[in-house]
Amino acid sequence: MPDSNPRFVSRLTRNTLALILAGGRGSRLRHLTQWRSKPAVPFGGKFRIVDFPLSNCINSGIRRIGVATQYKAHSLILHIQKGWGFLRGEFGEFVELWPAQQRVVETAWYAGTADAVFQNLDIIRNHDPDYVLILAGDHVYKMDYGPMVAQHVESGADMTVGCIEVDLETAKGFGVMEVDADGRVRSFLEKPTAPEPMPGRNDIALASMGIYVFNRDFLFEQLIRDADSPRSSHDFGKDIIPAVIGRYRIMAYPFRDAKSGEGAYWRDVGTVDAFWEANLELIGVTPPLNLYDDTWPIWTYQEQLPPAKFVFDDDERRGMAVDSMVSGGCIISGATVRHSLLFSNVRVNSFATVQDSVLLPNVEIGRNCDIHRAVIDRHCRIDEGTIIGRDRAEDEARGFFVTEGGVTLVTPDMLGQSINRLR
Repeated sequence: MPDSNPRFVSRLTRNTLALILAGGRGSRLRHLTQWRSKPAVPFGGKFRIVDFPLSNCINSGIRRIGVATQYKAHSLILHIQKGWGFLRGEFGEFVELWPAQQRVVETAWYAGTADAVFQNLDIIRNHDPDYVLILAGDHVYKMDYGPMVAQHVESGADMTVGCIEVDLETAKGFGVMEVDADGRVRSFLEKPTAPEPMPGRNDIALASMGIYVFNRDFLFEQLIRDADSPRSSHDFGKDIIPAVIGRYRIMAYPFRDAKSGEGAYWRDVGTVDAFWEANLELIGVTPPLNLYDDTWPIWTYQEQLPPAKFVFDDDERRGMAVDSMVSGGCIISGATVRHSLLFSNVRVNSFATVQDSVLLPNVEIGRNCDIHRAVIDRHCRIDEGTIIGRDRAEDEARGFFVTEGGVTLVTPDMLGQSINRLR
């Protein structure tokens, strides 16, 4: 979409309804999703994962948003109620929660991504959008959806699929699209063993991001057809897309950085290793995801907290953090924090060391602890002298989860602590 005509995109986004699918279990995140859905998992020091697609919508001018919830949604619902109620209903703006309500069949919850939308067709009809933007609620990225909607309209597409450019080896874990020179999708394969490269490249394939733009009536037709199919798993990637390719105009939208034209930042933090790595990426001098970009802010709910504090300055007892991000309400009391990310209200007590770790909100690290390559879930209280992340066998013997990459995950339940487990 040319920059000379930004109002064209603005009109389109005003007539677009976004639906964020935020009911995912996120089982590969192991114990981090034991009491919360994946979109509710904290990320980046002060945010939740769901804040990224929500912020993208707001920043793109899309202010009619539904959030479909299902799996252990209490903390997600609380977060959205507290942090996303600032839109003005009298202006037709909203963030609505659409929990699984058995609206179509009284004995069925959401059976798949397509079924989650199908069961809410009556709500979508009432909002009467021209276009429906379907988003996954569990990916971390910054994206202007306006140009994607504009390309969808300009190309005469029935459906447009957002895609990320990945190397062929990585593409084996995604749904991969084969496109022609005009960007029209000619085939779609889920996790292919030999991904088809994109036109003009022999090393890059187009992987689906789980982002779709539909013409409203076309979406209704396809969801009703799919719902009537007893063999369908009612999933966009497995059922809807393969069924419409070749019969309708399905276009690909490669997601690229607006300035460089290269592949843009997009992370599926679906494993504990990926979650740990993506959080620690933010600490870098020039991180791939810039949270300090005031032109594309990430909005969220946050408590009113005092500034972070670093106390004591003795040779053996100096409160300090190096190459780290430290959030509001934290107290580093005579302890050393290196290359770590601390969420809000974390306290690290004297003579403790935290390195290469991610500490979620309200964690307390006792004196003389040594925490290394760990993810500590919110409300954990680590007893004085505890060593975590130095000996895999010892960590596993204590009931902690250690990933293939050697990251140790600790939750309150593992410690016999169950305070605020729903948050």
